[in-house]
Amino acid sequence: MFFYLSKIVGFFALPSNFLVTLGLVGALLLWTRYWRVGLRLLFASVVLTAIAGLSPLGNMLMLPLEERFPPWDEARGEPNGIIVLGGAIGPELSITRKEVSLNESAERLTIVAALARKYPKARIIYSGGNGGLLIRNDNEAEFALELFQSFGIDSGRMVAEDRSRNTIENALFSKQIADPKPGERWLLVTSAYHMPRSIGVFRKVGFEVEAYPVDFRTRGAVDMFVPFGAVADGLRRTDTAAREWVGLAAYWLSGNSSELLPGPRR
Repeated sequence: MFFYLSKIVGFFALPSNFLVTLGLVGALLLWTRYWRVGLRLLFASVVLTAIAGLSPLGNMLMLPLEERFPPWDEARGEPNGIIVLGGAIGPELSITRKEVSLNESAERLTIVAALARKYPKARIIYSGGNGGLLIRNDNEAEFALELFQSFGIDSGRMVAEDRSRNTIENALFSKQIADPKPGERWLLVTSAYHMPRSIGVFRKVGFEVEAYPVDFRTRGAVDMFVPFGAVADGLRRTDTAAREWVGLAAYWLSGNSSELLPGPRR
Protein backbone atom coordinates (compact mmCIF):
# COMPACT_ATOMS: atom_id res chain seq x y z
CA MET A 1 0.00 0.00 0.00
CA PHE A 2 2.84 2.41 0.88
CA PHE A 3 4.36 1.80 -2.57
CA TYR A 4 1.19 2.72 -4.48
CA LEU A 5 0.40 5.67 -2.21
CA SER A 6 3.96 6.99 -2.57
CA LYS A 7 3.69 6.88 -6.36
CA ILE A 8 0.40 8.78 -6.38
CA VAL A 9 1.62 11.38 -3.89
CA GLY A 10 4.92 11.55 -5.76
CA PHE A 11 3.12 12.63 -8.94
CA PHE A 12 1.77 15.76 -7.29
CA ALA A 13 4.98 16.30 -5.32
CA LEU A 14 6.62 17.30 -8.59
CA PRO A 15 6.18 21.07 -8.96
CA SER A 16 5.78 20.78 -12.73
CA ASN A 17 2.85 18.34 -12.37
CA PHE A 18 1.24 20.44 -9.67
CA LEU A 19 1.56 23.66 -11.67
CA VAL A 20 0.13 22.10 -14.83
CA THR A 21 -2.79 20.72 -12.80
CA LEU A 22 -3.30 24.16 -11.26
CA GLY A 23 -3.43 25.71 -14.73
CA LEU A 24 -5.86 23.10 -16.05
CA VAL A 25 -8.20 23.61 -13.12
CA GLY A 26 -8.02 27.34 -13.71
CA ALA A 27 -8.83 26.91 -17.40
CA LEU A 28 -11.85 24.75 -16.61
CA LEU A 29 -13.15 27.26 -14.09
CA LEU A 30 -13.11 29.99 -16.75
CA TRP A 31 -16.28 28.42 -18.17
CA THR A 32 -18.13 28.55 -14.87
CA ARG A 33 -19.38 31.23 -12.50
CA TYR A 34 -16.03 30.89 -10.71
CA TRP A 35 -14.19 32.34 -13.68
CA ARG A 36 -12.42 34.93 -11.51
CA VAL A 37 -10.91 32.13 -9.40
CA GLY A 38 -9.97 30.34 -12.60
CA LEU A 39 -8.21 33.43 -13.91
CA ARG A 40 -6.20 33.74 -10.70
CA LEU A 41 -5.21 30.08 -10.84
CA LEU A 42 -4.08 30.44 -14.45
CA PHE A 43 -2.03 33.50 -13.60
CA ALA A 44 -0.49 31.75 -10.60
CA SER A 45 0.33 28.73 -12.72
CA VAL A 46 2.24 30.78 -15.30
CA VAL A 47 4.12 32.90 -12.76
CA LEU A 48 5.09 29.96 -10.54
CA THR A 49 6.17 27.91 -13.55
CA ALA A 50 8.46 30.76 -14.60
CA ILE A 51 9.91 30.96 -11.08
CA ALA A 52 10.46 27.20 -10.83
CA GLY A 53 11.91 27.00 -14.33
CA LEU A 54 14.09 30.09 -14.63
CA SER A 55 15.12 31.07 -11.11
CA PRO A 56 17.85 29.27 -9.11
CA LEU A 57 15.14 27.59 -6.97
CA GLY A 58 16.08 24.11 -8.19
CA ASN A 59 19.72 24.60 -7.21
CA MET A 60 18.77 26.07 -3.84
CA LEU A 61 16.75 22.95 -3.08
CA MET A 62 19.37 20.58 -4.48
CA LEU A 63 22.53 21.90 -2.83
CA PRO A 64 21.73 21.02 0.82
CA LEU A 65 21.05 17.44 -0.28
CA GLU A 66 24.19 17.07 -2.38
CA GLU A 67 26.45 18.64 0.23
CA ARG A 68 25.09 16.58 3.13
CA PHE A 69 27.68 13.79 2.82
CA PRO A 70 31.37 14.33 2.02
CA PRO A 71 33.30 12.20 -0.52
CA TRP A 72 34.13 8.73 0.78
CA ASP A 73 37.45 8.51 2.61
CA GLU A 74 39.41 5.65 1.04
CA ALA A 75 42.20 6.04 3.60
CA ARG A 76 40.16 3.99 6.07
CA GLY A 77 40.78 0.80 4.11
CA GLU A 78 39.11 -1.53 1.65
CA PRO A 79 35.36 -2.14 1.75
CA ASN A 80 33.94 -5.64 2.01
CA GLY A 81 31.13 -4.87 -0.35
CA ILE A 82 29.51 -2.30 -2.62
CA ILE A 83 25.76 -1.70 -2.93
CA VAL A 84 24.61 0.21 -5.99
CA LEU A 85 21.06 1.56 -5.97
CA GLY A 86 18.98 1.35 -9.12
CA GLY A 87 17.57 4.27 -11.02
CA ALA A 88 20.17 4.59 -13.77
CA ILE A 89 18.65 2.17 -16.29
CA GLY A 90 15.43 2.31 -18.28
CA PRO A 91 14.34 -1.36 -18.44
CA GLU A 92 11.52 -0.82 -20.93
CA LEU A 93 13.77 1.06 -23.36
CA SER A 94 16.55 -1.48 -22.84
CA ILE A 95 14.17 -4.30 -23.79
CA THR A 96 12.87 -2.48 -26.85
CA ARG A 97 16.30 -1.42 -28.14
CA LYS A 98 18.03 -4.63 -27.03
CA GLU A 99 20.87 -2.75 -25.33
CA VAL A 100 21.44 -1.27 -21.89
CA SER A 101 19.88 2.19 -21.91
CA LEU A 102 21.34 4.55 -19.28
CA ASN A 103 19.86 7.83 -18.10
CA GLU A 104 21.43 10.89 -16.46
CA SER A 105 22.18 8.88 -13.30
CA ALA A 106 24.58 6.64 -15.24
CA GLU A 107 27.50 7.46 -12.94
CA ARG A 108 25.93 5.16 -10.35
CA LEU A 109 26.95 2.33 -12.68
CA THR A 110 30.11 3.55 -14.38
CA ILE A 111 31.85 4.23 -11.05
CA VAL A 112 31.54 0.52 -10.25
CA ALA A 113 34.11 -0.33 -12.93
CA ALA A 114 36.76 1.71 -11.10
CA LEU A 115 35.73 0.48 -7.66
CA ALA A 116 35.75 -3.15 -8.76
CA ARG A 117 39.29 -2.85 -10.09
CA LYS A 118 40.52 -0.99 -7.02
CA TYR A 119 38.91 -3.39 -4.55
CA PRO A 120 39.01 -6.84 -6.20
CA LYS A 121 37.72 -8.66 -3.11
CA ALA A 122 34.62 -6.53 -2.61
CA ARG A 123 31.24 -8.10 -3.30
CA ILE A 124 28.89 -6.09 -5.51
CA ILE A 125 25.12 -5.92 -5.09
CA TYR A 126 22.97 -4.08 -7.60
CA SER A 127 19.63 -3.27 -5.99
CA GLY A 128 16.90 -2.34 -8.42
CA GLY A 129 13.73 -3.98 -9.66
CA ASN A 130 11.06 -2.03 -11.48
CA GLY A 131 9.53 0.87 -9.61
CA GLY A 132 7.01 1.75 -12.29
CA LEU A 133 3.35 1.98 -11.29
CA LEU A 134 1.83 1.23 -14.69
CA ILE A 135 4.52 -0.28 -16.96
CA ARG A 136 6.32 -3.18 -15.31
CA ASN A 137 7.84 -5.32 -18.05
CA ASP A 138 11.20 -6.07 -16.50
CA ASN A 139 13.71 -4.96 -13.91
CA GLU A 140 16.98 -3.07 -13.93
CA ALA A 141 19.15 -5.62 -12.18
CA GLU A 142 19.66 -8.02 -15.07
CA PHE A 143 20.75 -5.19 -17.36
CA ALA A 144 23.10 -3.85 -14.70
CA LEU A 145 24.83 -7.23 -14.38
CA GLU A 146 25.13 -7.37 -18.16
CA LEU A 147 26.83 -3.99 -18.13
CA PHE A 148 29.13 -4.94 -15.24
CA GLN A 149 30.23 -8.05 -17.12
CA SER A 150 31.11 -5.86 -20.10
CA PHE A 151 33.35 -3.93 -17.70
CA GLY A 152 35.26 -7.16 -17.12
CA ILE A 153 33.94 -7.72 -13.58
CA ASP A 154 33.83 -11.38 -12.52
CA SER A 155 30.21 -12.51 -12.39
CA GLY A 156 30.98 -14.49 -9.23
CA ARG A 157 31.36 -11.23 -7.31
CA MET A 158 28.01 -9.81 -8.39
CA VAL A 159 24.49 -10.35 -7.08
CA ALA A 160 21.31 -8.91 -8.55
CA GLU A 161 18.65 -7.77 -6.10
CA ASP A 162 15.72 -7.52 -8.49
CA ARG A 163 12.66 -7.32 -6.22
CA SER A 164 12.90 -3.78 -4.83
CA ARG A 165 10.56 -1.06 -6.06
CA ASN A 166 11.65 1.79 -3.81
CA THR A 167 14.42 2.82 -1.41
CA ILE A 168 12.83 1.03 1.53
CA GLU A 169 12.90 -2.27 -0.32
CA ASN A 170 16.43 -1.51 -1.58
CA ALA A 171 17.59 -1.48 2.03
CA LEU A 172 15.60 -4.48 3.23
CA PHE A 173 16.49 -6.82 0.38
CA SER A 174 20.12 -5.68 0.14
CA LYS A 175 20.59 -6.43 3.82
CA GLN A 176 19.19 -9.92 3.33
CA ILE A 177 21.64 -10.61 0.52
CA ALA A 178 24.67 -8.95 2.09
CA ASP A 179 24.11 -10.48 5.53
CA PRO A 180 26.70 -8.03 6.91
CA LYS A 181 28.97 -9.29 9.68
CA PRO A 182 30.25 -7.15 12.56
CA GLY A 183 33.21 -5.09 11.43
CA GLU A 184 32.42 -5.33 7.72
CA ARG A 185 32.38 -2.13 5.68
CA TRP A 186 29.86 -1.67 2.90
CA LEU A 187 29.73 1.24 0.48
CA LEU A 188 26.43 2.65 -0.69
CA VAL A 189 26.61 4.14 -4.18
CA THR A 190 23.80 6.41 -5.29
CA SER A 191 23.19 9.96 -6.51
CA ALA A 192 24.40 12.61 -4.06
CA TYR A 193 20.97 14.21 -3.77
CA HIS A 194 19.43 10.81 -2.95
CA MET A 195 22.06 9.86 -0.37
CA PRO A 196 20.44 11.39 2.77
CA ARG A 197 17.17 9.48 2.27
CA SER A 198 19.01 6.29 1.35
CA ILE A 199 21.29 6.40 4.39
CA GLY A 200 18.30 7.06 6.65
CA VAL A 201 16.48 4.00 5.37
CA PHE A 202 19.53 1.71 5.60
CA ARG A 203 20.14 2.87 9.17
CA LYS A 204 16.49 2.22 10.01
CA VAL A 205 16.74 -1.43 8.92
CA GLY A 206 19.97 -1.85 10.87
CA PHE A 207 22.43 -1.88 7.98
CA GLU A 208 25.27 0.57 8.58
CA VAL A 209 26.68 1.61 5.21
CA GLU A 210 29.18 4.26 4.17
CA ALA A 211 28.10 6.94 1.72
CA TYR A 212 29.74 7.04 -1.70
CA PRO A 213 27.89 9.91 -3.41
CA VAL A 214 28.04 10.27 -7.20
CA ASP A 215 25.99 11.87 -9.97
CA PHE A 216 26.21 15.46 -8.71
CA ARG A 217 23.83 17.87 -10.43
CA THR A 218 25.37 21.11 -9.14
CA ARG A 219 28.91 22.48 -9.04
CA GLY A 220 28.50 23.53 -5.42
CA ALA A 221 27.79 26.87 -3.75
CA VAL A 222 28.66 28.71 -6.97
CA ASP A 223 25.33 27.52 -8.42
CA MET A 224 23.21 28.77 -5.53
CA PHE A 225 22.17 31.95 -7.32
CA VAL A 226 22.67 30.96 -10.97
CA PRO A 227 19.41 31.13 -12.98
CA PHE A 228 18.54 28.63 -15.68
CA GLY A 229 18.56 29.48 -19.36
CA ALA A 230 15.68 27.15 -20.23
CA VAL A 231 12.44 26.56 -18.36
CA ALA A 232 12.65 22.81 -18.98
CA ASP A 233 16.09 22.58 -17.35
CA GLY A 234 15.03 24.53 -14.28
CA LEU A 235 11.81 22.57 -13.87
CA ARG A 236 13.71 19.28 -14.11
CA ARG A 237 16.10 20.36 -11.37
CA THR A 238 13.30 21.69 -9.19
CA ASP A 239 11.26 18.51 -9.69
CA THR A 240 14.17 16.26 -8.75
CA ALA A 241 15.03 18.20 -5.59
CA ALA A 242 11.43 18.75 -4.48
CA ARG A 243 10.59 15.07 -4.87
CA GLU A 244 13.58 14.18 -2.70
CA TRP A 245 12.58 16.62 0.06
CA VAL A 246 9.02 15.28 0.02
CA GLY A 247 10.43 11.74 0.13
CA LEU A 248 12.58 12.60 3.15
CA ALA A 249 9.57 13.94 5.03
CA ALA A 250 7.30 11.05 4.02
CA TYR A 251 9.82 8.36 4.98
CA TRP A 252 10.48 9.99 8.34
CA LEU A 253 6.80 10.51 9.17
CA SER A 254 5.97 6.92 8.20
CA GLY A 255 8.77 5.57 10.39
CA ASN A 256 10.86 4.30 7.48
CA SER A 257 13.87 6.57 8.08
CA SER A 258 16.11 7.06 11.08
CA GLU A 259 16.01 10.86 10.83
CA LEU A 260 14.32 13.66 8.93
CA LEU A 261 17.59 14.68 7.28
CA PRO A 262 20.26 12.02 7.89
CA GLY A 263 23.88 13.12 7.86
CA PRO A 264 27.34 11.70 8.59
CA ARG A 265 27.90 9.93 11.89
CA ARG A 266 29.75 12.11 14.38
